[in-house]
Amino acid sequence: MTTCRPLVVYGVGAIGGVIAARLRLAGFGVTAVARGEHLDAIRLRGLTLVTQAGTDAVALPAAAGAAEVDWSIGPVVILAVKSHQTASALDDLSAHAPPETPVFVAQNGVANEVAALRRFANVYGVTVMLPAAHLDPGVVIQQSHPVAGILDLGRYPSGHDEPAEQVSAALRESGFDSLVRDDVMAWKHRKLIANLGNGVIAAYRPGPDADELVARARTEAEHVLTSAGIPFVTAEQDALRRGDLLQGRVNDDYLSSTWQSVARGHTQVETDWFNGEIVLQARLHGLHAPVNALIQRVTAEHARVGRPVRSLDAAAALRKLGSESHPRQPRSTQPASV
Repeated sequence: MTTCRPLVVYGVGAIGGVIAARLRLAGFGVTAVARGEHLDAIRLRGLTLVTQAGTDAVALPAAAGAAEVDWSIGPVVILAVKSHQTASALDDLSAHAPPETPVFVAQNGVANEVAALRRFANVYGVTVMLPAAHLDPGVVIQQSHPVAGILDLGRYPSGHDEPAEQVSAALRESGFDSLVRDDVMAWKHRKLIANLGNGVIAAYRPGPDADELVARARTEAEHVLTSAGIPFVTAEQDALRRGDLLQGRVNDDYLSSTWQSVARGHTQVETDWFNGEIVLQARLHGLHAPVNALIQRVTAEHARVGRPVRSLDAAAALRKLGSESHPRQPRSTQPASV
């Protein structure tokens, strides 16, 4: 068994829950940080992990926050909350965890690493390719089997070291595929491009028009990132890495993480850190990103007012966008200096 420091999985929803459960089943020391009914259920009956192979009730020490974690044993943190919860999670962690604590950012989006680096000296990016779901308290669903997911990681902003190697090895022993990468953020930016469709999946009825909206958002993002000089791996590299590792689903009705948030009635979603990241980079470099701006705005409103999932007409969105399928420079703004 790999020698690995104890692990604190901060946020055990769909992604963090599957990671925590699989690490614990493999024999690693894990503490889960959860809240509300989910925390109560884990404390009462363990964290239930549902896979294609069956169901496991995984006994996990569970904490309501960082104050209840034993930091004297020098644990590693796997941060797995949604991006809009990162600020409060880092507030909590920095109040109790030593500043040298390694923090592995197992979150979608690319803004969480830099936020963590403001508080902690040792930060690692994790590219999350892990089909999972969490809709009921105390229960997480691992959709892919037998490989639970792909969790490539590396030191932020680049490089690798012994903690990265140890955590990657522990993940491999726990049923994940994991490589240590010096350029992990280039891979996370490709995952960001993939996540730009999450808001469409949550808000718009499926069909060719919704597919077109997603395709425009991704094309626009590649143009913006290229213009900004931000490296990202190609779609072909991503497809080659995924291969046929992520197989099957326990339930085909459980879709993207944003869909799950809207389905559970959450009023906040992550699109500010997905589509909003592309909008931000466009504005920083004197460009417009109208497709991603529309998806960002519409999905946030969809969640805020509590509309049903997949209830909007994507054809109306395409009509509103017209021919604006590529970012362009604002008429009155010169490209920003970099």
